[in-house]
Amino acid sequence: MRAAVVRKIGGPEDVEVVEVPLPEPGPFEVRIKVAAAALNPADAAVWGGFFGSLDGVEFTGLGLDAAGTIDAVGPGVLLEVGTPVIAFDARVARPTKAQAEYLVSDLNSIAPAPEGMDLTLAATIPLNATTAYMALDHLPLRPRDTLLITGAAGAVGGYAVELARTRGIRTVAQGRPEDEEFLRGLGATWFVSRDEELDPAVRQLVPDGVDGVLDAAALCAPALAAARDGGIYVSVRIDALPTPERGVVVRHTSAGPEPTRLALLSALAEVGVLTPRVAQTFPLSEAAEAHAQLARGSQRGRIVLIP
Repeated sequence: MRAAVVRKIGGPEDVEVVEVPLPEPGPFEVRIKVAAAALNPADAAVWGGFFGSLDGVEFTGLGLDAAGTIDAVGPGVLLEVGTPVIAFDARVARPTKAQAEYLVSDLNSIAPAPEGMDLTLAATIPLNATTAYMALDHLPLRPRDTLLITGAAGAVGGYAVELARTRGIRTVAQGRPEDEEFLRGLGATWFVSRDEELDPAVRQLVPDGVDGVLDAAALCAPALAAARDGGIYVSVRIDALPTPERGVVVRHTSAGPEPTRLALLSALAEVGVLTPRVAQTFPLSEAAEAHAQLARGSQRGRIVLIP
């Protein structure tokens, strides 16, 4: 089978597509014929060296998000071949991962794909929706509380706006001026432009500051400044944490697979509560160009590889 890998730390130009043996599922594992695999900043962190050196390995695989159909099952698995699923391939150091023609995944890392949804869209759910969900769990906000979401039109931010709405949380969504209509459609209560100074713009809407901040854009101190005294700030990046001040609690959230949560998020997408978005698709053979496009940034939605 073909798989996107990197052999050394570098840039997107170092992403290769190689032929590797077809993996076999072990106990409580399934093999998925991948229909689509989303690209995420975590992939850039692999070839950029954030997760450490690649010394001592021939190559390492790329991709945390996949959607496809079960192709083979290991011992102890009762699922049927042909079942559409989404998968969250959270294990970082593996020779091949989701950006490949086939993916072996354990049962704790998969969930039924949203019924009736194109698998290209479904592939954008696992990491990003899970990150948004877990970030909100780190923000113990009640209905009518206020939440600033930076980078709200991004993949994580968009899901966070929609999930916050399901919890009755009022959101201040930050984005580009042209994102306002879209974000209000997702359920944002208020909108502030990223062209405005963030703290004053937020406090015009919520004078005492917001109860919580989900800093999906990693703005750090300017986002924390918009929180009320004693509020809560959550970052999705451990390398982008501001210094706590005014009693504001600073936390980091990271996502991991959990089948019940993943199944819930899939169901929410199936009924239209969550809105998966694809910015652009590339064939697997053009993985290096897809990663270069990821590095250029400014996408609204995820870049997706099609094996």
